[in-house]
Formats: sequence, C-alpha cells, structure tokens
Amino acid sequence: MREEVPPSGLPAGSPEEALDCAGDLCLNALAPIIRVPAGIVVLVGPPASGKTAFVRALIARRRIEAEAVVSSDEIRAELFGTAPAQAESDAADARIFEERDRRIVARLATGRTAVAESTNVTPQARARLIAIARRFDAPVTMLRFDPDVTDLLHQHTERGRTDLTAADVRAYAATMARHAGSDQLRSEGASAVHDVPGRRQATTPAEAAARFSFT
Repeated sequence: MREEVPPSGLPAGSPEEALDCAGDLCLNALAPIIRVPAGIVVLVGPPASGKTAFVRALIARRRIEAEAVVSSDEIRAELFGTAPAQAESDAADARIFEERDRRIVARLATGRTAVAESTNVTPQARARLIAIARRFDAPVTMLRFDPDVTDLLHQHTERGRTDLTAADVRAYAATMARHAGSDQLRSEGASAVHDVPGRRQATTPAEAAARFSFT
C-alpha cells in the first residue's frame, strides 16, 4: 500500500510539518509540491518582483539553508557598503559577479544547491549561470517572478529604494517580457521552469515558499 504523503511533502506528524502548517499555511491537497533537484536555481524577475521576500521565506520555512542563497545585492553591500558610489560602475559589477560565480561554483562542486538571486532577465545573464551549471553537470531550475506592472511598481514604492527609479523597474519588466518567457528559458537550457505566485495570485511569500521543496 502506498504511504500517504501530506500536502506539505513532509512526514506526517513531524516537527517540520507542524512548522509548515503553522498560521494556517498548510497547503491545500490540490496544490502539489514542486520538487527542485540539487543544482543551480536561477531566480528570474525585475527588481521589486518578490525574489528576496521569497528566498527569505524559504529560509524561514527551512526549505533551504541561508548559505544556499547567493545574492548579487548582498555581495554588492559586502564589498561596497561603506562606499555606495563606487558600487555603480562596470568595474564594480565585474567584481560583484565574479564573487557571485565563485560562491556558486563552491557549492556546486560539493553537490549542494546554489540559488542565484539577481534579476537575470537577459539571456546573457542567464547564459553565464548555465555555463557554470554545465561544468558540474548540474540541473538548472529557473523560477520566474512576473507580477503585473502595477503591482510591481507598488512593491517598488513599498521597498523605498533610492538606487532604482520607477522607470528603471519598468525597463527591467519590459526586458523580461521580451526575453524571459518560459519557452525561451527552456530553450536556453533550463531543466525546469516554474512561475512563483505573488500578489497577482493573492499569494504571500510564505505561501509561495511552501509550494517548493528542495533536495
């Protein structure tokens, strides 16, 4: 007889399942868990689309360890936190993404998952990550964050960032619309592509995170 698996994908009665169902967030049985294999997970979405809130929810819900997330924004702050003006240059970007790549390689080399948290809305940005994954024969899972533009701009306002304007956010969204459709991502080499629900689907980051399970 097949063992019954609860909607959370966790052992019934386990502390992990109890945590998953805390606050009435236990998934409906009709919403299957999306299982992500160990490899590289590429987040694809414009600024303010919910990527950071999503990965924070994954960490809080013990879906992934904090060290798995390799964030270009966090690396930028680490390297240039005391001199933000120096962080906005081609040389700074090169240094930031070299460090990001180094951290991703270190994880893939030991068979661990690496979550690449940056916009990745252009084929060029994704090609760099796909090339790294191929060095280790690691699967590439792409998670798309594609909110309605009105919601995107609202979330941008809520964040209160001063380094990006609303026009910048619109430009990123337009680039994603042109160059980051699901079919294109698969054609570039993604093993799987999943849309992460957000405000448009009346889904909180915690609820979205509960839909994913990472090896």
